[in-house]
Formats: sequence, C-alpha cells, structure tokens
Amino acid sequence: MKRAVCVAMLVCSFSMLPAQESSPAKAAAKPSAQGPAKPAAAPTVARVLDLEISIIEREFVGAAEAMPEDKYSFTPESLGMAGSDFKGVRTFAAQAKHVATVNYMMWGAITGDAMPANIKDEDGPADMTSKADIVKFVKDSFALGHKAAAMITAENSMKTAKIPIFPNPVSRLFLCTFAVQHVNDHYGQMVEYLRMNGLVPPASRQQ
Repeated sequence: MKRAVCVAMLVCSFSMLPAQESSPAKAAAKPSAQGPAKPAAAPTVARVLDLEISIIEREFVGAAEAMPEDKYSFTPESLGMAGSDFKGVRTFAAQAKHVATVNYMMWGAITGDAMPANIKDEDGPADMTSKADIVKFVKDSFALGHKAAAMITAENSMKTAKIPIFPNPVSRLFLCTFAVQHVNDHYGQMVEYLRMNGLVPPASRQQ
C-alpha cells in the first residue's frame, strides 16, 4: 500500500513539471551548446588494416610479456606427455622471434625498410636470448606493421612485392593481412605454452 502511494505521488510530481519539447523538429531547432556533431571518419583500407594489426598486437605482445624469462626456453616436449609428439617444436622464445622476423619480412616489403642486419633466416637473431630484447624485437616489428598499413590505399593495395618465403610476387594487401594471420597462428601455440605453465594469457583474463 505504501509503495502504491509513493508511486502515485511520483506520477503527480512529474505531471506538474513544465512540458518538454519532445518532437524531433523542435529538438533539431534548438542550437547545441557544443555545435554540430562531427561526422565519423570514413573507413579507409589503411584504418581497417591498422585496427586488425592492433588487435593481434595487443594479444601477442601481452603473451610475450606474461611468460617469465626462465620459461622462455620452454617447449611442450619437456613435459613428456604420453601420446603427444612435440619433438623439435620451437621454444617460446623461438616462436616470438620467428613471428617478429616474418613481420619484418612481410611489412618491410611494403615500407621498403631493410631487414635488421642480425636476421639471417626465418628463425630470427640467433644471438638474441633475453626476454627484454625479444619483447622489444616483437614490438618493433609491429611498429613496422602500422607503418606499412598507413601506406596502403585502395589504389595501391594490389601493387605487388616479392619476398623470399613466397615463390611469386604477392599484393601489398595480401602481405599485410597474411602477416596478421601468421601472427594469429603462432599466438595460438604460445597460448598453450602459457597455460602449460599455469599462466592465463592476458587477453583471456576476466576484466
């Protein structure tokens, strides 16, 4: 009963308020204190590619930073799981270096940047062993990706380039997007490495 009385009083109080402009025409006629709303930026090939790179960059760099340095040499082979076959798979460090190296290969073919001098093959710098150096190497490779994405337009996206890991020239658009797919492939493997060591990947943690 008390609740019904309160609701009735609340309704009466609203009915006593001055009438508000509710029609779209009247609302549109009122000048905005902040001025007209700015139209959203039109999507471009460069913006779409940059967003795609940013998403996987956050996940991959987060994984590289989450693994303790003393586990950078880990491979599932070391667990000796019955029925498994992880013989010869890359260590966590080797996964990260390989991805960064291929990033340089693909995105550098778009930007024209030369490969770092200490890269001899897809495995990356053999003398790079510390976590700090590897994480920096990874981050620098993604910075090159953002640079590459910014250079791609609808007009030049089909311009081709040649890199050693493909037998034929491929388009800039393919290089940019296939690099992201390649990162995703190895990120999935690194996620398992983290979980085998009792670590939840940052991108999978509850916010």
